[in-house]
Amino acid sequence: MSDKPILLLVDGSSFLYRAYHALPDLRGPEGQPTGAVHGLVAMMKKLREDVGAEHAACVFDAKGPTFRDEWYPEYKAQRAPMPDALREQIAPIHEVVKLLGWPVLEVPGIEADDAIGTLARLGAESGHRVVIATGDKDLAQLVNPDVSLVNTMSKPPERLDEAGVLAKFGVAPDRIIDYLSLMGDTVDNVPGVEKVGPKTAAKWIAEYGSLDGVIASADQIKGVAGENLRKALDWLPMGRKLVTVVLDCDLSGHVPGWPALDALALKAVDQAALQDFYKRYGFKTWLRELEGGAAAAAKPAPLVQSMQGTQDMFADAPPAAAVDKRYDTVLNWEQFDAWLARLNAAALTALDTETDSLDGMQAHIVGLSFSVKPGEACYIPLRHAGPDAPAQLPLDEVLARLRPWFEDAGKKKLGQNIKYDTHVLANHGIAVAGYAHDTMLQSYVLEAHKTHGLGALGERYLGRAGLSYEDLCGKGVHQIPFAQVDVAKAAEYSSEDSDMCLQVHELLAPKLQAEAGLSYVYEQIEMPVSALLARIERNGVLIDAARLQAQSHELAQRLVLIEQEAYTIAGQPFNMGSPKQIGEILFTKLGLPVVKKTATGAPSTDEEVLDKLAADYPLPAKILEYRGLAKLKSTYTDKLPLMVNAQTGRVHTNYAQAVAVTGRLSSNDPNLQNIPIRTAEGRRVREAFVAPAGHHIVSADYSQIELRIMAHISEDPGLLRAFGEGMDVHRATASEVFGTPVNEVTTEQRRYAKTINFGLIYGMGAFGLAQSLGIEQKAAKDYIDRYFTRFAGVKRYMDDTKARAAELGYVETLFGRRIYLPEIKGGNGPRKAGAERQSINAPMQGTAADLIKLAMIAVQAALDQQGKQTRIVMQVHDELVFEVPDAELDWVKAQVPALMAGVARLKVPLLAEVGVGSNWDEAH
Repeated sequence: MSDKPILLLVDGSSFLYRAYHALPDLRGPEGQPTGAVHGLVAMMKKLREDVGAEHAACVFDAKGPTFRDEWYPEYKAQRAPMPDALREQIAPIHEVVKLLGWPVLEVPGIEADDAIGTLARLGAESGHRVVIATGDKDLAQLVNPDVSLVNTMSKPPERLDEAGVLAKFGVAPDRIIDYLSLMGDTVDNVPGVEKVGPKTAAKWIAEYGSLDGVIASADQIKGVAGENLRKALDWLPMGRKLVTVVLDCDLSGHVPGWPALDALALKAVDQAALQDFYKRYGFKTWLRELEGGAAAAAKPAPLVQSMQGTQDMFADAPPAAAVDKRYDTVLNWEQFDAWLARLNAAALTALDTETDSLDGMQAHIVGLSFSVKPGEACYIPLRHAGPDAPAQLPLDEVLARLRPWFEDAGKKKLGQNIKYDTHVLANHGIAVAGYAHDTMLQSYVLEAHKTHGLGALGERYLGRAGLSYEDLCGKGVHQIPFAQVDVAKAAEYSSEDSDMCLQVHELLAPKLQAEAGLSYVYEQIEMPVSALLARIERNGVLIDAARLQAQSHELAQRLVLIEQEAYTIAGQPFNMGSPKQIGEILFTKLGLPVVKKTATGAPSTDEEVLDKLAADYPLPAKILEYRGLAKLKSTYTDKLPLMVNAQTGRVHTNYAQAVAVTGRLSSNDPNLQNIPIRTAEGRRVREAFVAPAGHHIVSADYSQIELRIMAHISEDPGLLRAFGEGMDVHRATASEVFGTPVNEVTTEQRRYAKTINFGLIYGMGAFGLAQSLGIEQKAAKDYIDRYFTRFAGVKRYMDDTKARAAELGYVETLFGRRIYLPEIKGGNGPRKAGAERQSINAPMQGTAADLIKLAMIAVQAALDQQGKQTRIVMQVHDELVFEVPDAELDWVKAQVPALMAGVARLKVPLLAEVGVGSNWDEAH
């Protein structure tokens, strides 16, 4: 290792973006965004501890144009503007970096990369070993024997010397400029050679030696790539100029004593000011370190290649506990029997399956891990097939011996996303019972707005993330199956997952028990629903593939006709899928008004714009019609037949339980909740969801559930009376708003009232209502004022809810589910207004989500108790869809609505309506 002093240069602009996007939406005591600040502080502290640097600088991009904008006006023209929540964190980031003792450099007119390049050159020339902390591949061109890169935000942390650059990019550091020139840079809007990616760029440079060699040999390169290269020849010199980091910038006036580096000496940490900063931004763990006298000053240490990177990203994460880990790899029956005895004796066992697929319905076991005590776990490899894989116990016999334990409801089990493991075990014929806890659902109920992966939970609650799947298997095309992972590494990874799961549970369980509402939501709603969703997913739904294929054919013909009609209106053919060409036709050729622009300044052609223009112009209407049918065809009529499970003949969706903050389920692969129903073509897709012979499809749907919840929560007399008397609530609202007797309300007045009713529960204001009804904003405001005069309880509920949400930072459903609104305290302008709108709707939407889950549980319990063969096959928002044997049809039609209406007692009646048909559309 070199004895040279170290100059440490941090690419602050690169890392602040990465920290912002990598971390959840963290907020300080006043609601101010702090995620990027968290990330930068954690990284700067760690770098200073791990890199024994005498001199350093944290370099940021300055506002305004640089010399590259003069060379090429389109430089970075497509880059989206900085998010408001990140912009708010720039000043505190600069402040805290300085308090941590780092010189901060921001030079107008030049980019951070150029300042770093210049400092790196000067540092190397003055006898320093230069370490650049960055995640930007452009800076790989600076690497030489005295300059290396380190990326502490990658996992594992990445360090690139000359050999590392060659291994990662396929070219040496002195050819990175050529490599980048050929590929271009979409982020900076620097064109390269079209369709030339990393592999082709590296291949050409290896074959022809350099960019100049590639240019000289352009005529010899065949195929489309060669044609694209020849088209780009005139541009490539400018591309090379743009991607080249400048090494001779004048930093005088920004670095005192330039070109000497004395001003870049690391300073002592300003502990008093730092303490105040940590209080302001709510960094409790770091504040405790300072107040407890923990050493905050830098401690010179040798450069290590295994920096822990983002371990300290979550400010409230406790320091990693010193856990004495004992992980066993079970390779013989003696070890197996010893662990089986421990499982049978344990009060609670955490388990994890390692498999060959992320699709639970298709996955099969590669290995199993168990933990019965913090720090103690085992891994049973069963299907590892690498060249060095040891002899393993036979899969079938291991599962046979474990089956009694798996299927014993008295043997309490714990997991992370237990629905997935339930599917995996079911694929091997094991009906697992006794799942008592799921750490993913515990986290979801406690903090739905955060992430719930086991790695994130480990960071948040244990101060350690553990190994990641990518650590073992790699990424992308180089990723290997888990069965090929070295058994020793697999054992460490899987055992750690079970161990961490158990430890996270021991921290989360008391938090849930301390809150009666949260405990109810977890124990009585989410855990039972998890088991039920596994059953619904395995049930699947029968699809008439031939009917969908016929619909696809019809849609294809329709699309061709619409395309020709659009060409006629436009006066020329154009690409109906190209926003650029559509923009040229609409705004340049036809001169239609520009409604709004994209981030790059081009006229927008998004759906909102086309919808507005369609009211007055025929071509936008045709484009909208084309887009809608094309999406329907590609997403459903083409795709659904391909997703039929070959073994069951059915489509099996996955219901994500821990995604929506309101508690709603999310359907994916395929998404059965987003099939459009407002168009005839969309409704026809539902015709393909059919019942088998001797069965019918039954749809049971809560009627106007969110309005009923609004009536209950607000206790508004008008709404309570309307629902209590079984009136048409929209007609009753119209009567009040328009001062018209109920029996004289017109269809148009009822439509207005319906829009007002549903708009207000989503927090809609006068502007939104005016747009929805196509009226003047003043008229919309008058309608809202009249509504609130007649329904004063609704107005009171909205005002009280916003005030309480601003005080607490969250709202609650009727059952105690908490929905956090981070921006209601610290958000500005539109963000805060959006959080206030959400505070009004979230209790209703969340309560509706709780009700449909309780309904699922109640209905399935009745089906099981009475031995019925009826199966729930789908859950779509406020609707349950059943596959019902004809002999049970009368029972389902009578009992299911009653069961759904009886899951809660509100101040207004709950009403569920049923429909019956041979397919889903008929049942609606």
